[in-house]
Amino acid sequence: MIRLVTDSVASLPADVAKKRNIEVVTLFIHEGDTEHVDATMDLDAFYSRLPEMVAGEIPTSSQPSQKTFEDIFEEAAVAGDQVLGVFISTGLSGTLNGAVRAARAVKARHLDFKAMMVDTYSTGGDEMFPVLAAADAIDAGAALEEAAKAAAHAVERTRFLFAPETLTFLKKGGRIGKAAALLGNLVKIVPVLTVLDGVPKDIAKTRTQKKAMPWMFDKFVEEVGAHGGLHDMVVHYIGTPEVAQKWEREVVRPFVGHEVPVIPVSPVVGLHVGPAVGLAYICNEPLEGKITIDPEELITVV
Repeated sequence: MIRLVTDSVASLPADVAKKRNIEVVTLFIHEGDTEHVDATMDLDAFYSRLPEMVAGEIPTSSQPSQKTFEDIFEEAAVAGDQVLGVFISTGLSGTLNGAVRAARAVKARHLDFKAMMVDTYSTGGDEMFPVLAAADAIDAGAALEEAAKAAAHAVERTRFLFAPETLTFLKKGGRIGKAAALLGNLVKIVPVLTVLDGVPKDIAKTRTQKKAMPWMFDKFVEEVGAHGGLHDMVVHYIGTPEVAQKWEREVVRPFVGHEVPVIPVSPVVGLHVGPAVGLAYICNEPLEGKITIDPEELITVV
C-alpha cells in the first residue's frame, strides 16, 4: 500500500483529504502566546482579525518537526507500506527537507522501506493539484514511482494567481521594501502574484484589486484555451470570503459551467500576502514558464 502524505499549506479541504486517504501534516501559526494548528484551526475566525494585525506584529509560522514525520514514516515502514510525500516548495519552506531527513532516518532502521518526496514548487491550490494527481494515480493502481511522476508532471500544468488588497503584509514579511510598499499603497498599485520555479513572483501590476481580478480571469481563460482545457480549479481567498464568493458566482461559474469551490488559503501563506483573492487551476497540458527544469527532477528518492 502507498501512503500519500502532504502538508496543511496545500489548503486541501478536510473532507477531501479524508475521502482520498491523504494524510495531512500540519504547520503551525504563532500569534502572541497562542499556537494555532494550521490543519484544524478556524481560518475564517482567524482571518476576520487580519486587518487588525497590520498595526501590530503579524503572526509567524513554523513547519512540522522531523519527529512528526519520523513517527508517520515509522508506522508505515512497520506496516510494510510505502510513502509518497507531496509538499510545499522548498523555496518557501523547509518542510520537504525535514520529511526527507525523517524518511532517511526510518530507512536506516528499515532497509526495505521505500519512499519518494515530490517538491510541488508552489503552495496553496497550486500545491493541492499535484497532491490530487498523485491520489488519482494511486487509486488507479499506479506503483510508487508512477504516482510520484504523476504528481511531478502535474506541477507544470498548474497556476496560482493572487491579488492582495494592500502591500503592507508583503512589506512586513520582507517580500518588498518599505519604500516600494509605501509608494504602492499611495498610488494603489496591486501586483498579481504567482509562483514560478518555486518562488513568488509578480507577473502584472494593476491600480486596484478590483482591476486585478479581470486580469487574473483573462489570464486563466487564455491559459485554459491554449493548454488543452481545464482539468480542475478553485477560487481562493485570504481574509473574508465575500469578494471571492461573488466572483465565483458571477464570473467564474458562468464560464466554467458549474460551481467552483471557494476555499481559504492556509494562513502560512496568507500572513505574507494579507487580504487577497485569487485562482488556482490545473490545465490538461503544461504551461510555459511554470518550471524550467525536468519535472522528474522534483522527485527525491529515499
